[in-house]
Amino acid sequence: MTGAERTARLALPGVLTAAEAAATAAGIAAVQRPDGAIPWFRGHHLDPWDHVEAAMALDTAGEHERAAAAYDWLARNQRPDGSWYAAYADGDAARPTDLARESNFCAYPAVGVLHHYLSTGDEHFRRRMWPVVHAATEFVLALQQDGGQLGWRRDPDGAAVPDALLTGSASGHHALRCALALAGLEGAHRPDWELAAGRLGHAVRAHPERFLDKSRYSMDWYYPVLAGAVRGPAAAERLDRHWDDFVVPGLGVRCVSDHPWVTGGETAELALALWAAGREGRAVEVLRSMSHLRAADGLYWTGYVYADDAVWPQERTAWTAGAVLLAAAALTGDAATRAVFGGEGLPRGLAPDCCRAAP
Repeated sequence: MTGAERTARLALPGVLTAAEAAATAAGIAAVQRPDGAIPWFRGHHLDPWDHVEAAMALDTAGEHERAAAAYDWLARNQRPDGSWYAAYADGDAARPTDLARESNFCAYPAVGVLHHYLSTGDEHFRRRMWPVVHAATEFVLALQQDGGQLGWRRDPDGAAVPDALLTGSASGHHALRCALALAGLEGAHRPDWELAAGRLGHAVRAHPERFLDKSRYSMDWYYPVLAGAVRGPAAAERLDRHWDDFVVPGLGVRCVSDHPWVTGGETAELALALWAAGREGRAVEVLRSMSHLRAADGLYWTGYVYADDAVWPQERTAWTAGAVLLAAAALTGDAATRAVFGGEGLPRGLAPDCCRAAP
């Protein structure tokens, strides 16, 4: 089967043809090392979150062996405490460049493992990866604060940083729900995780004061919707409230509200959030707007400074391409991607006894 045949279901008019989707998947595959690691691009670093995003994109394109190799890299290189370092030079596990261990980075493999299992039905893979997800989730929850939010990271000396990031906690909530789904498949009852998920989701929805103020960044705007913590009318209201602050018609989404810089990763992720919020037409429109970032090799430039008519930085990242394929997969009906990012079948956790009037 050719690449275009594998990616025929990702074809989305005005966004990707089957051949273009195949070229994007091939671009990600070209970045992947023989040991399974997927750095941002060759010569740059790998971080666990973006590594997983790229691996999920490979699964959408039918590259299941490559995706499994990416998860096996995580399994082989997990630290005894369940974590991974924040960065590795060119994806080389022997050359970590940031010895901090970030909560959302360590949580996210649960999302990818569930996505791969739903994509392939591979029970051997699920069983093999369950101890990895279990240990990582325990590491993450040791950083949860009294208010439910996730402390950002452990420093290289092991000290916990209690400051919490809204995007990171929203992503962690998504990952925790996926970990609970995997626990259910394993027959492992984890009521402590259910309580933690409920507290974390409530903090994301109802307590902005518990997080560092990063409201200039578009991720803090859309990620609670993308990650499934905010749904229904609240999601629509949230997306409408800051639309004009971040969306540049025909170009994409600003990374930061006060900079004339649109970025491909944020644009594709907003499209995925819009799909999750039931705004499919607008999602396609947003995803189409970033076509100017597509390069000849099928990858995408990280961003574009429209005030200067300049691509910046001069890099094409595997995770930007991954976000595009994931958004296209959701919009074209890929069951695994819809299950993981739609979230209707994921456990929600147990709601805390806190400000019951809040959503």
